[in-house]
Amino acid sequence: MEKIKIEHHTMSGGLWIAAWLFTIGYLHLTFGKGVLALIVWPYYLGVAVSAM
Repeated sequence: MEKIKIEHHTMSGGLWIAAWLFTIGYLHLTFGKGVLALIVWPYYLGVAVSAM
């Protein structure tokens, strides 16, 4: 009988969620752009930082 090892990767998922929420709040994104930021949130941060 083989033992099954279960690993939890909540740290990386939690970090991703925190970064996504930070992007929505920091850039004051609308709902539509917030949903799009689920996939491309580094793009929105890059545009905002390059404008500074």
